[in-house]
Amino acid sequence: MFFILLVLGLIVLAYIFRQVVVIGKSCKSNTKLHGKTVIVTGSNTGIGKTTAIVLAKRGARVILACRSKQRGEAALEDIKRESGSNQVVFMQLDLGSFKSVRNFAENFLKSEPRLDILINNAGLYMLGRTEDGFGMMFGVNHLGHFLLTNLLLDRLKECGPSRVVNVSSLAHHWGSVNFDCLNTHKDLREGTSLLESFRMYADSKLCNVLFTHELAKRLQGTKVTCYSLHPGGIKTELGRNANSIIQITLRNLGRFFFKNPLQGSQTTLHCALQEGIEHLSGRYFSNCTVRDVLSKAKDDAASKKLWEISERFCGI
Repeated sequence: MFFILLVLGLIVLAYIFRQVVVIGKSCKSNTKLHGKTVIVTGSNTGIGKTTAIVLAKRGARVILACRSKQRGEAALEDIKRESGSNQVVFMQLDLGSFKSVRNFAENFLKSEPRLDILINNAGLYMLGRTEDGFGMMFGVNHLGHFLLTNLLLDRLKECGPSRVVNVSSLAHHWGSVNFDCLNTHKDLREGTSLLESFRMYADSKLCNVLFTHELAKRLQGTKVTCYSLHPGGIKTELGRNANSIIQITLRNLGRFFFKNPLQGSQTTLHCALQEGIEHLSGRYFSNCTVRDVLSKAKDDAASKKLWEISERFCGI
């Protein structure tokens, strides 16, 4: 009997842990978005796709900014069907190519009169180099979004109150920014080992938080606010380019410790929609709650230096 009670108790505790810690809170905002336009990068899969569906259901005109034309157009049909909205548009965007980012921004600004929310959601875990010669994770996870945001800032200001939402990760806690390495190698660090590749991903996620910190300062006096966030551990395709060991590990952990994409989209939706958080511009959120970050993630000198080197790399 004792053994049975113990097992039942462990099951209950596991259930509570999953509901409270893993799944967490949901976005409580009832905001409708009729007449508003939103861009979601990486919206052909995972939390980006789910975010796009929810925003389309709320009446927004949603721009799906995705690298793959085939996957993007397939997602477009899915999102239209699931949301019941025809105000969904696919526009090709390769964040690993400055030319593609500039073309996307130019086409968007010519064809769309509004931009109310920019959700920089896309991210990858992959070694290699971008089209412009930068480390893949630094180039896509940070530089591509940095350039995109800057090219669209004037439209966001014109349409204020508006928001920029940068999807980062808890992994930023283990990151650092090596400016010497950036200057010499156009990447956040050298090395291709399993540990180094994870640390490189963490570095890129720290860049997201520092970018948001500095962006908020530069947006003071405007009606544009910005937020970074940790969506939680999600069962998505983020690790599809990782080695087999990482993929197997993620698959097994995901059975209990990871959220599904809808659960994982809640903090993104909170930052995009929640009323009354404007005074928290520049802050970092997790589980739909503002969180304190380590000193390195709100370092004024580091965030300014990252901004300046990113401007130089992007040619703006």
